[in-house]
Amino acid sequence: MDNQLIGTLPAIPLEPNQLNLFPSVTPTPALLTEALVMNQDALVRWKAQILDYQKWVRESKPPEQTALFDIAPKHCDPDRIDPLQLSVRSLCFWRMPADSPGDVCLYFIVDSAASLVLYVGETCRSNKRWQGIHACKDYIASYQDLHYRYGLLSSSQRRILVGCSG
Repeated sequence: MDNQLIGTLPAIPLEPNQLNLFPSVTPTPALLTEALVMNQDALVRWKAQILDYQKWVRESKPPEQTALFDIAPKHCDPDRIDPLQLSVRSLCFWRMPADSPGDVCLYFIVDSAASLVLYVGETCRSNKRWQGIHACKDYIASYQDLHYRYGLLSSSQRRILVGCSG
């Protein structure tokens, strides 16, 4: 198979008597093209839409959760978590020396210049989670690169809520 093609899948033989859902579709290879880059207007509109939605969520009353059993919650109340009020940690926290694998936590990547939550994650090992490959690293790098390209203000920060997921 040609490594210059994207979107092609190897033909997988059908089991005997298995129907083919798309018998008339022949996959066509797509040649690698230039990477698409979001323009400044699209970036500003995208951020505004997300910011409007997050503002609406913050101002709306959360839905009432009912329970089948009268059990006291073991963890924090998710409706009381405000990612914008959590303490700030370095985005390169995982490079710092640590004597433990870390804690169970929720973590948020926030653009504090826009008061915008960009990413929400959870882990059982806060000091180990981002070592190696993590898709969020590329996402945040692209976000920052676009802002730099267009001369827009951004300040991505990592905020952690320790011991609150489970």
